[in-house]
Amino acid sequence: MKASRLLLKIYGERCDGQWSLICLDFSLAAQADTLEEAKLILAGQIKEYLTDALHGQDREFAPALLSRRAPLKYWLKWCLGIAQRKLLGHQNDRHKAFREPMQLIPA
Repeated sequence: MKASRLLLKIYGERCDGQWSLICLDFSLAAQADTLEEAKLILAGQIKEYLTDALHGQDREFAPALLSRRAPLKYWLKWCLGIAQRKLLGHQNDRHKAFREPMQLIPA
């Protein structure tokens, strides 16, 4: 497996004092008052999602669940955020695009 497949793409926006994050690879979302809180909530969702898809009651649907992607508009926002960070060396305070390591579950 390529190392890049082990990094999940996450896009976040801050609006009205709340951070909303979306995992583009699995179309999962979380919302919280701080970016760190939202990351923790999303990480828990991803862990539970992968556990159910790989080892739990949804195992028979794993191919569909593991290839479920977020809508195109979020991928475009993520790409713009990555480009902004690479070209300008930073991102603005309301939008974040980043990669997070996938938590692997032992077989």
